[in-house]
Amino acid sequence: MEKIELEQKIIENLKQVFDPEIPVNIYDLGLIYEININADFFVNITMTLTSPNCPIAESLLIDARNAAMNIPGITGVYVDLVFEPEWNQDMISEAGKLDLGLL
Repeated sequence: MEKIELEQKIIENLKQVFDPEIPVNIYDLGLIYEININADFFVNITMTLTSPNCPIAESLLIDARNAAMNIPGITGVYVDLVFEPEWNQDMISEAGKLDLGLL
């Protein structure tokens, strides 16, 4: 599978991961900043949280890692949690804003 196809599959899988307090997936919520796939098909995901004090931070990171790791051909996944740039509502996709009633 080509890297672009793998990235699209990763995005599809990340769209199945939800913060239980927010009815929008972590991708459309704008929590995923970057997805990099190296030559060995190891994936690095850079993501953030809506708040540094998120009570389910650890489970969201695990769920994001598992979402990518469940794709055949992926050799490993590292999820890097960052807080810069700081997340804000402008990062939510239009689909996410529709789900939240913001549009």
